[in-house]
Amino acid sequence: MHPTQDFHVDEIPPHVLYRDRDFDWRQELPPCERAIVQDLELETLIRSMAGDNEFLFGAVRKALLCGLQNDEATILYRQEILKDCLHNPAVIVGLYNLAFETIERTRRHGWGISSRYPSSMLYNSTDLLEMLVGMLQRLRGIAEVDADRFKSAGFTALFVMLKKELSDDYLASIQDHLAIAKFPKGISLSAELGSFNESTQLVLREAPRKKQKWFERILSEGPPGYTFHLHERDEAGARIVSAMRTRGISRVAITLTQSADHVLNFFKALRMELGFYIGCLNLHRRLAAKGEPVCFPTVASAGQRILHFSNLYDVCLSLHTEHRVVGNTADANGKSLIIITGANQGGKSTFLRSIGLTQLMMQCGMFVGAEAFEAEICPALFTHYKREEDASMRSGKFDEEMARMNEIVGHVTPNSMVLFNESFAATNEREGSEIARQIVRALIEKRIRVCYVTHLYEFARHLFDRRAEDSLFLRAERTPDGARTFRLLQGEPLETSYGEDLYRQIFDADGQCETKQVGGAHSDLSQ
Repeated sequence: MHPTQDFHVDEIPPHVLYRDRDFDWRQELPPCERAIVQDLELETLIRSMAGDNEFLFGAVRKALLCGLQNDEATILYRQEILKDCLHNPAVIVGLYNLAFETIERTRRHGWGISSRYPSSMLYNSTDLLEMLVGMLQRLRGIAEVDADRFKSAGFTALFVMLKKELSDDYLASIQDHLAIAKFPKGISLSAELGSFNESTQLVLREAPRKKQKWFERILSEGPPGYTFHLHERDEAGARIVSAMRTRGISRVAITLTQSADHVLNFFKALRMELGFYIGCLNLHRRLAAKGEPVCFPTVASAGQRILHFSNLYDVCLSLHTEHRVVGNTADANGKSLIIITGANQGGKSTFLRSIGLTQLMMQCGMFVGAEAFEAEICPALFTHYKREEDASMRSGKFDEEMARMNEIVGHVTPNSMVLFNESFAATNEREGSEIARQIVRALIEKRIRVCYVTHLYEFARHLFDRRAEDSLFLRAERTPDGARTFRLLQGEPLETSYGEDLYRQIFDADGQCETKQVGGAHSDLSQ
C-alpha cells in the first residue's frame, strides 16, 4: 500500500437545515437572548419539544434562537422538510435512532479515542470503520426503502446521495481496504540507505493478493535481496524494526483515523439536525392532541410591513393548560406600530407573547400556533418587559429599565421587532409617557417594528391622535358585566384599565382575600 494511495470515506453532509451548508452549532446566540427566553417563556416551548432529553433540548434551543438569521429561502426549505417529517414520523425517528445508536456504540466501546501511537490509531480506526460500514449499510437501506415517500428537496437530495455514494461496490471496496489494513501477514516496507546507513524513503508496500500454488512457489525465483531474522534477545534490533514499522504505517493510520472521523461526524450532524425535527414532531403531537390549530406561515421579505393572522394563540400558555386557549385575529399589514391597551387580566401580555413566539417559530422553519399567519422576516427580535424589583438590582427599577433599553439600542437594526410590555411605568404617568413616546418615535423612524402593551393612557392617546394611519390599536375586550373574553379588538385607548374589576375578583365583600378563576384557560392573575 503506497502512502500516496489515500484510503478515504467521503463525508456526506446531511443538509436538512440548510440547502448548501452545515448548521454551525457553535455560533453565538442572538443579542439579549436571556431576556427573550425569559419574557417569551421559551423554556416551556423548548422543554415541550425536547422532553427530558438534554441533547434534544440543546439542539432545539440553538436552532430556535438562531432562526432569526434565516432568509426566506431557508425558511421555505425547512417548511417542506418538516411537512415530510409530519407525513413520515416513523422514518424520521428511525433515522434519528440509527444516528444515536452509532454514536452510542462508538462511545461505549471507547472507539475514536485519540492516540499518539500509529499502531493504536490503526487498530482503533479499523475496528471503528468496520462498525461504521455496517451502520452506513443500514442507512442506505432506509434510503432505498423509504425515499419515495419524501417530496422535499432536502430529503430527496439526501437519499439520492446516500444511494449513489454508498453503493455495494463502494462499501465492498472499503471492507477490502480494511482487511488489508489489518496486515494479517505482516507488513512489507521498502527503504533506502542514507548517508550514515540509516533507513530513508520508507514506503509501505501492498502485499500480493493472489495466492500462489505450491509448485509456483517451488519454481519461482527467490526474493531479489537478502533475508535475516532478529535474535529473540536482540532488543536494540527490535526497537529499530519497531520504529521502522511505526514510520511505515503512520500514513495509513492517520488516513484511516481521518476517514473514521468523517463518517462519525456525519452521523453526529445527522443526529443534531434531525433532533430539531424530532422536537417539532413532539410539539405537533401535543398540540394536535388538544385540537389546537397549527399552520405553516406565509413568509414575506423584510421591510414589507406584512403581519396578518387568524386565531393566533400563545403556544406556551396552551402547553400549561388542559383546555384550548383563546386566539386573536388581526390585520396589521402596512403598520409599523401596534399598541395594546385595555382591562387588566384581559390577555394583553399573552397576546404580545404569542407575537414573539410565532415570529421565532416561523423564522426557524416551524409551523405556528394559528389558523393562518403571514408575516415579514425580521433580522432581530428584542423584548423589553417590566421586571419585579429584587435584591440583585444595583439601582431602581426605572434605571434598570433604561439600562436594558440602552442595550437593545446598541444591537437593533432596521426591520427588527421590539416587544414592550408595561415599559417605563416605574415613574409617574407624564414622565413615563414622554419617555415611551420618544423611544417609540425614534425606533419607527429607523424602520423598526414595535408592539407595545401599556397602561400609560397619555402615551397611547398621543400616538392614537398622531399616528393612527401607520398604527394598529387593539384593546382587551371587556363585557358590560366586567367579564374578560381574552380577545383583543380594534379600538382606541380608554382612560381606565378597570382596576375595580380586578379588586372585586381578588377580594370578597368583607375585604378578605379570595382566590377565584378569572375565566377560560387564563386563571393566572399575573398576566
